[in-house]
Amino acid sequence: MSFINHASREINCKIVYYGPGLCGKTTNLQYVYQKTAPESKGKMISLATESERTLFFDFLPLALGEVRGFKTRFHLYTVPGQVFYDASRKLILKGVDGVVFVADSQEERMDANIESLENLRDNLDEHGYDLDNMPFVMQYNKQDLPNISPMDELQKYLNPHKVPEYRACAMTGVGVFETLKAIARLVLLDLKKGGR
Repeated sequence: MSFINHASREINCKIVYYGPGLCGKTTNLQYVYQKTAPESKGKMISLATESERTLFFDFLPLALGEVRGFKTRFHLYTVPGQVFYDASRKLILKGVDGVVFVADSQEERMDANIESLENLRDNLDEHGYDLDNMPFVMQYNKQDLPNISPMDELQKYLNPHKVPEYRACAMTGVGVFETLKAIARLVLLDLKKGGR
């Protein structure tokens, strides 16, 4: 849930990038961080253990305007992709305002995508959230590779509810900011309505 800082007149919103291991969550955040003006962003923090990594940073996108006279600061997080880091995933989802699911478009990764999406629903449910009633965007990453699943298959298995979806190649930045703008817009709309 968003946190209001009255002293700085900012609303802090948490967006989590979720998806299977090596799907491009970290690459998305690194691209956004590199392309965001220094005065608009905080420091990128990487919490790394021997075999998992969580990244986060916050930024103030001035172009999105204000909500009730407050600027909006977004805190972007990634979760570790591997299923055995479920406790970390659950912790990172606490207080989430919006979710970007980063799907790996490669044919051989469909099962991993489906498993990760089901895991997302389960973990949100434990916090009392319903994915179908919160800001949620789907990104089909690695669209530049030759062995990708057909779009209608990706949609059928990963996006049956037809949330906003974007094709992407996080390595080159294609679709990265479109995805981020879409989730930010949905979070702001949710805030203006009064949230969940």
